Amino acid sequence: MKKTTIAETGFLGAAVFSASITAFILIFMLFLGFPLFREGYFFTLLRTPWNPDHGLFGIYPMLTGTLSIVFLSLCWAFPLSLGASVLISVLAPPGFAAFCKKTIQMLTGIPTVIYGFVGVFLLVPFIRELFASGSGMSILSASLMLSMVISPTMIIIFTDTFESLPASYSTAADALGASPVQKLVYVILPYSRRGIFAGLVLSVGRAMGDTLIALMLAGNAVGVPGSILDSARTLTAHIALVIAADFDSIEFKTIFAAGFVLYVLTTFFILLVRIIGGTGMKNR
Repeated sequence: MKKTTIAETGFLGAAVFSASITAFILIFMLFLGFPLFREGYFFTLLRTPWNPDHGLFGIYPMLTGTLSIVFLSLCWAFPLSLGASVLISVLAPPGFAAFCKKTIQMLTGIPTVIYGFVGVFLLVPFIRELFASGSGMSILSASLMLSMVISPTMIIIFTDTFESLPASYSTAADALGASPVQKLVYVILPYSRRGIFAGLVLSVGRAMGDTLIALMLAGNAVGVPGSILDSARTLTAHIALVIAADFDSIEFKTIFAAGFVLYVLTTFFILLVRIIGGTGMKNR
């Protein structure tokens, strides 16, 4: 009983500490970015371009670049992850499925900078030669490599969701003579739709918070991109590049606006996952 009490106290302390750190980060950003809010400059930053020579320090191009790269990376990663999860959980023999799952789990531990190096030396030249346009460091290059970064996590979430199917559901489908594909379409996917959506939302947060891929492959152009072959700068890359600027300058203060936007977007996606998970548990 004493050990249980100690464990509960330790877990409660860890939860309180984590929540406190999260709240402290938010307060820190609000405090240092307060001049932007007080002067009503924050919302101006969200809709103006970045042109320091003309006194414009808006983060609109970075916000556009972030959303473009994240959305496009999900377009590549989602069908790949869903297909791999179906192969592992439904179609592949047990031995091959176990090997694939272990390999995917290993991929989640590869540092992001390794993906970045592969992108710089292999993907960027390929994109440059294929389209014969620009340097190859573009939204397309960054999104393709970012999809490889988020896919392993998405595959693991999807696979765990598929494998959580109650045995009674699977037995009933088998008793009716359903093929593996029929079981997938009419039983597994409908049951797993909330888990699939939750994995997708979590991957959005993961992609939005990535820094190195965008920093190394997107080109870091501060203009609003016109196509997927254009270079772009994300909010995370902007924070990394501007952090060395003068502390008292408006240029430096824009990183707190960028950080606050990222914080709000990430919090929104986390809350969305919580709501989906809570609704799913009630329905079951």
